Amino acid sequence: MNNTAPKDYESLRAAMSERYDTLSKRLRQIAKFAWDNPTIMAMETTSVIAERAGVQPSALIRFAKAFGYSGFSEMQRPFQAHVASRSASYKERFREVADTDGAPDSPMGLLREFSEANQQALQHLLEETESTELDRAVSLLRDAEFAYIMGQRRSFPVASYIYYNLNHLECRAQLLTGMGGMLMEHANSMGPRDVLIAISFSPYSDDTARVVAAARKKKVPVVVITDSSLNAIARQATVFFDVHDAEVFSFRSLSASMCLAQALTTALATSRGAGKGRGGKTARSK
Repeated sequence: MNNTAPKDYESLRAAMSERYDTLSKRLRQIAKFAWDNPTIMAMETTSVIAERAGVQPSALIRFAKAFGYSGFSEMQRPFQAHVASRSASYKERFREVADTDGAPDSPMGLLREFSEANQQALQHLLEETESTELDRAVSLLRDAEFAYIMGQRRSFPVASYIYYNLNHLECRAQLLTGMGGMLMEHANSMGPRDVLIAISFSPYSDDTARVVAAARKKKVPVVVITDSSLNAIARQATVFFDVHDAEVFSFRSLSASMCLAQALTTALATSRGAGKGRGGKTARSK
């Protein structure tokens, strides 16, 4: 290992995120797999990892050397140290549930499966969310003149919930829906004293990516809620939340995302002073 190789898991994640756009298509594929499957990267052989990632074993060696390691086994050490320090990642735990033979044979069995998976997702949210990022997001919302919220398809309920709560806090806010084909017209009204909240999960919305790009071009701070720091909107975020909801038998919930949305807006209410309302002293009040 040379001096440029990341020495721990967090440094390696940061390096993958920073260099993601400069990697070849095949190495980006490996980076995405490694990001989502740290336990597999730590515990499995090169051939098994290559098969699971959909690449040749030689590509894993090229990937390791691209980050300064002498070989792939050396690159596994940060993953192994990370996995040893905590239980298996939420995705692998959820996959164990999904790999069971068939769905439960009763509604109560299904309820139990979803409840357990959602509990794991919420625990992961609590363990992985940085308090400094929460504080920064609340500060951006509190100080902004106007909040724009963007989320489509599966992300739309989260965006709608945030918009609903902001309106009840009497904050100036707009839910960007693209009604009438005027998405970018509405998005272009954003300014540097506003804030954009963008929510997007795989498969990612092209419209959300366009709105985030427009916001950054206009120097609008962006709070991003998504499921990977390697996607386009995460890499443009001012504040980024990596949220993974439960998935059981190909059905994905929104429990963790909604919990984060609730925490953000409730923290904003506390920060502003719950009874201040219109005409208060904060910039967000009408």
